[in-house]
Amino acid sequence: MTGNAQQTKGTIDSEEVARFSAMAEEWWDPTGSFKPLHKFNPVRLSYIKQEVCRQFGRDLNAADAFKGLRFLDIGCGGGLLSEPMARLGAEVVGADPSETNIQIAKLHMKSSGLEIDYRAETAESLAAAEETFDVVLNMEVVEHVADVPLFLEATSSMVKPGGLMFVATINRTLKAYALAIVGAEYVLRWLPKGTHSYEKLVKPSEIELPLQTSGLKIIDRSGVSYNPITDTWGPSRDMDVNYMLLAERAKED
Repeated sequence: MTGNAQQTKGTIDSEEVARFSAMAEEWWDPTGSFKPLHKFNPVRLSYIKQEVCRQFGRDLNAADAFKGLRFLDIGCGGGLLSEPMARLGAEVVGADPSETNIQIAKLHMKSSGLEIDYRAETAESLAAAEETFDVVLNMEVVEHVADVPLFLEATSSMVKPGGLMFVATINRTLKAYALAIVGAEYVLRWLPKGTHSYEKLVKPSEIELPLQTSGLKIIDRSGVSYNPITDTWGPSRDMDVNYMLLAERAKED
C-alpha cells in the first residue's frame, strides 16, 4: 500500500467508531449491548482454535496451544477475542480506532492478569509500520468500515507466509436483513437499533476477491446459525446470514 493511498483514503467510519465508543462500558457485560457477541464467542473461539492448531501443528488440548504465535485482533473492541487468545499463549496485538474501547480493554486485561498489546490504531497505520502476524482475526469488523477493499488489503498485507486470516461478518441478503437487522435489533432487541446497516453488509465474494488479490487463498467457508431451542450458535452450511471465511498465505519456498 502506498503512502499516498493512506493519505487520501481511509477505512475508518467515524459514525461507527462513535457508536461503539458510546457503548464501550458494556463490552464485558454478558447481559448488555454486546450480549450477542458473548453468545457468539464460543463458536468462533472453537473455530479459531481448531484451524490454528491444524495450520501450525499444535495440540488442540494444550493449555498453551498458541505459544510462540503472534496474533492481531483488528477492531478488538473491549478484548472479547484478544483475552482468550492470550490465555492460550499467543502474543496478541489488539487494535481499535476507538481510544475509549482500548481503555476499557486495558482495564479488563489488568483485572484478568494478562499481557496484551492494546493500541488505538487503524489497520492502515499497522500495515504502514510493516507489522506482521501469524494470525489476523478480522471478526465482525468489515461491516463497520468505510472502505472494505482497502481494509482487507491492509490487513492481508500483515499475514506472514504460512499464516492465516479469519474473517467473520454478516451476508448482504434479504434473509440477513430479516434476521440480523429486523429480528435482532427491532423485534428481539438483542442489539441497539442501528447497529448494522443493510447497505454495509458484505457478501462473501466481496471479501474473497480482495483477499485473493492480496495473495491469500481461501481455504475454508462456514456459516454460523442460531439455535433458539438451545440458545446457542453453531457451525452451519448456511452462509446466508452469519458466516466465517478462512484464508492463508502460502509458505515461502
